[in-house]
Order: sequence, then C-alpha cells, then structure tokens
Amino acid sequence: MDFLFHKVTETEKQEIKKQAKNILDDFSKKLSKVDKKIKESLIEREKNERAEGEGKCNELDREIMFSNAAEKSEDFIIAERKKW
Repeated sequence: MDFLFHKVTETEKQEIKKQAKNILDDFSKKLSKVDKKIKESLIEREKNERAEGEGKCNELDREIMFSNAAEKSEDFIIAERKKW
C-alpha cells in the first residue's frame, strides 16, 4: 500500500496551490457571469391553494405493504439498517 501515499515535495505543493488558485479563479469568473436577477414565475395558475377535502386519499393497505416487502416476520417488515 506504499504506492498510495508519498510525501509531497515543495515543488508539488506549489503546483497544487497554483492549480487550486486557477480552478477558483475560473469558477469565480464564470459565477460572475450568472444572471443575478430573479425573474417572475412563468407559471400562471388560477388556483394557488387547494381546499381541504379535495383530491384522493391513497391509503396504504396493510396487505399491499406486506406483499411488497422483501422480508417480513408475522406482523413486522424487516428492513436494512445503516447500510445507506
């Protein structure tokens, strides 16, 4: 595993600093070209809010949930833990 790590020489440090500065300078130049004005929304709607009670209520059925579960044990669905 020695090939993964080596001491950085002063020349390499200076080159890294130079490259980082160039990257930041290029980014800031491009960022300054971004249009900063916030335009109005192009979507016009007659109705902005929905009243309570409108729309469908998709209730989850216990049978559907258990049929989709990869692993289950009686009344419990077994799921992965801390793998994300």
